[in-house]
Amino acid sequence: MKIKKNLKIPLDKFIDLSLYDKKFGYYMKKNPFGKKGDFITAPNISRLFSEMIAVWTISFWRSLGSPKKFNLIELGAGNGEMMKVLIESFENFPSFLNSCNLIIYEKSPLLIKIQKRKLLKKKVIWVSKISKLKKIPSIFIANEFFDAIAIKQFNKKSGLWFERFVNFKDKKNAFFIEKKVDIKKIEKKINFKIFQNQNFVEYSSLGLNYLEDISKMIKKNTGGLLIIDYGYTNKKMKDTLQAVYSHKFANILNNIGNVDITHRINFNLFKSFTKKMGDLKNNLTTQKHFLIKMGIEQRAEMISKNQNFLKKIDIYHRLKRLIDEKQMGTLFKVMLIKNKKNRFKLGF
Repeated sequence: MKIKKNLKIPLDKFIDLSLYDKKFGYYMKKNPFGKKGDFITAPNISRLFSEMIAVWTISFWRSLGSPKKFNLIELGAGNGEMMKVLIESFENFPSFLNSCNLIIYEKSPLLIKIQKRKLLKKKVIWVSKISKLKKIPSIFIANEFFDAIAIKQFNKKSGLWFERFVNFKDKKNAFFIEKKVDIKKIEKKINFKIFQNQNFVEYSSLGLNYLEDISKMIKKNTGGLLIIDYGYTNKKMKDTLQAVYSHKFANILNNIGNVDITHRINFNLFKSFTKKMGDLKNNLTTQKHFLIKMGIEQRAEMISKNQNFLKKIDIYHRLKRLIDEKQMGTLFKVMLIKNKKNRFKLGF
């Protein structure tokens, strides 16, 4: 997409352009992970995180009746680190691994190349459309997937609703403006009363599409969606839009295409949205609670036993980053969406 002088586009289109434009989009040209990148995700902090997800996935598969054939899909696999550790863990459970179609859903050609290098000789399939998946039981894992999807924002003023737009004076000079909107049309389009009892609304229409499509697949073919993301549970929505560059907060409208733009998930919205679809159940907890319930502290103790002092310090420092309340422990939430009949609640 070309940026013209005085171009006015909705916020979500601007974010999509910044992150996923084929030529200059952030995720299309850059590996954002690690010390040299802009942020570090849980799988890259400690392999213990991915090991806990592996244990959870095998247990959840058993709750589905251990189907002989099922899909395991990682949504947005980053640099491939989580899938690598998942497969290494699954190799200890051959009956599970033999039943499993290992799948990565990824939009970025650059990240696909990085993932393929890391997962060399592993039987992983890459897909560009979720709708093309085999219609069999499917387990979806979304670690920091939904927060990287473009959002819309709306503000209520004197009883009227306005949508946030970005106005380009030129390629390097952009600023926010607002345009009046008809909220009835928006609610009809998404088939959900999102503006009810709100003064500010922030949501991703594409994110809700993913949520709806995956929920329909779970209803029809059984399975579940495990979401690990940073977010909040308040009924009242708030402005959580932010940009990150080199591990520090940045201006969203500066350095377009070179900063990561993200937001915090409103898990109450996800809960309400999936509830209206019927026959689905949500479980929700903090990352701290989930990982401790899964036995991450015992696993850390086990692997640190024969290590030297410095290695032990490193293991526990990384563990602290994952579960400490001042770090990722309570900022990140874990949500499971599954069929109502499935009473599985390990980790919750």
